[in-house]
Amino acid sequence: MADTLVTGPDTGPVTIPVDELPFDPTVGWRKSPSVALRPEPFGALVYHFGNRKLSFLKSQPLVAVVKALEAHPDVASTLRACEVPEAQHPAYVTALATLARSQMIEVRA
Repeated sequence: MADTLVTGPDTGPVTIPVDELPFDPTVGWRKSPSVALRPEPFGALVYHFGNRKLSFLKSQPLVAVVKALEAHPDVASTLRACEVPEAQHPAYVTALATLARSQMIEVRA
């Protein structure tokens, strides 16, 4: 995912770094092709070969959600398909937003 060029109200074109873009759960996401998941008893290690960032997914259900993102039209449908309880959806959206900021997941084209 590349930086985004937007036009500010008084500033003209402004480039916003990808890690500062707001997370939009209403669009389709996927695990970045540059990312590898290594299963662990606690969940998974997530490594981005491009930016060399390492993250931890601290539960097996979150790992399942990240793997399932590409098969669903948006985050809500992914969470439902993975049987994440409705009360836990906000926490999962927060986790996915963190993964998006570190480029572990990306918007599907």
